Amino acid sequence: MVKRTIGATVIPLGLLGLLLWAASCAVNPVSGQRELMLVSENEEIQLGGQTDVDVVRQFGLYDDQKLNAYINGLGQRMGKVSHRPHLAYRFKVLDVSVVNAFAVPGGYVYFTRGILATLNSEAELAGVMGHEIGHITARHSAQQISRAQLAQMGVAMGSMFSETFRALSGVTGMGVQMLFLKFSRDNERQADDLGVEYASKVGYDASRMANFFETLDRMQPHSDKSGLPSWFSTHPNPEDREKVVRERSRQWQKKLGQKSPKVGRNAYLRHINGLVFGEDPRQGYVNEGVFYHPQLRFQFPVPRNWKVNNTPSQVKMASKQRDAAILLSVTSGTSPRQAAINFAERSQASVIKYDAKKMNGLSAYRLISDIRTQGGVYRVMSYFIAKDKYIYVFHGLCTPQSFEAHASLFDRTMGQFRHLTNRKRINVKPDRIRIRATKRAGTMGSVLRSLGVPQKEHEKIALLNGKSLKDPVPANTLVKVVQKGR
Repeated sequence: MVKRTIGATVIPLGLLGLLLWAASCAVNPVSGQRELMLVSENEEIQLGGQTDVDVVRQFGLYDDQKLNAYINGLGQRMGKVSHRPHLAYRFKVLDVSVVNAFAVPGGYVYFTRGILATLNSEAELAGVMGHEIGHITARHSAQQISRAQLAQMGVAMGSMFSETFRALSGVTGMGVQMLFLKFSRDNERQADDLGVEYASKVGYDASRMANFFETLDRMQPHSDKSGLPSWFSTHPNPEDREKVVRERSRQWQKKLGQKSPKVGRNAYLRHINGLVFGEDPRQGYVNEGVFYHPQLRFQFPVPRNWKVNNTPSQVKMASKQRDAAILLSVTSGTSPRQAAINFAERSQASVIKYDAKKMNGLSAYRLISDIRTQGGVYRVMSYFIAKDKYIYVFHGLCTPQSFEAHASLFDRTMGQFRHLTNRKRINVKPDRIRIRATKRAGTMGSVLRSLGVPQKEHEKIALLNGKSLKDPVPANTLVKVVQKGR
């Protein structure tokens, strides 16, 4: 028999598993069944709060108080009819164009403005919102964390009942990694069922959630430049999803005696009128090989054929061969030199070279160092640049062996960071969702023509409305179109 030694005591692994089970079983609020759970409710709430800070910092909140209040109002109603009504639910809209919604433990639910642009009624919103609340009430993320802890049992067992347990087992510090947890198809099926239940209980036609899934199937969205995954990247598609959702909806409507459940199409569309659609150039964009940031008024060249990921907290650039990367963010320090010292101390860098610079009217400090990580040693060229009230830091990194091949490119990119003064590059505007009323009946295609939508945009805009070009549209119907910005 395989055994595990703890201190002076030898415990068979089978008995160890029984002890672990006895100490860590919890009743699932949805199923009522006892299951292995190494994360308490208090730890869920703590983890949710920590993750929320990271999510907001990395992706940013959408600045529309009325829209946020509308989303939160519906969410609070639905939280009260859930299996965990005592949780302090928080519903937030992220300023991200990718189509996704997600939840983290403890009651935090997020909608991207991309998914709000894709939904077409309050009933669809309620279904998706209920689905995400369902992941929380059924403790799906907590289950995944527990399984991850079990995989590290050899490390975690010695400190399971100590204050250091959470740090060793990875419960804390997970941050944005929580967003990339992929649920199982069983988890998704259960969340769909709970979404139908909760949406039905607050009076909506939960079958409309199936309409949204069908639209997603046709869109096949992918991750956007923020790095946030799309819906199907984190929510795998169960078999016969739309059929099952519609069947469960009929069952709940019958159970609740609902004759005409709410759809709320017009009310929803009016709330998203003016919503920013797609990438927002005011937060940074690339044009003809140059990255411009209108709000912070800076620019710098992007290496040719490099991929750019722009988020509110960081600009990430990677070479086509993925053998080098450049990161730009804001750092702390009273001066470029002090910021460089802080970085070297914090990262335990082995400093190779350093020098002060004056570039494009800005004070800067350059540092070349080696940094050791679990993945090996990286050579890093860092520029710390004072501009306005911030200190910006570039890190160009690659292996020590390839540093000479990349050093001049790093210098050219970072050394050309400068003030943005071109008014044309500053005064850019994003595309926005606009709600228009049809004057006469027709097909979706003819309606879009009458509204002046370019022919090449017809299929995309029809899909945004959950329609095909041949679908009939009655007169006086509200329709989404996209108003072009810059």
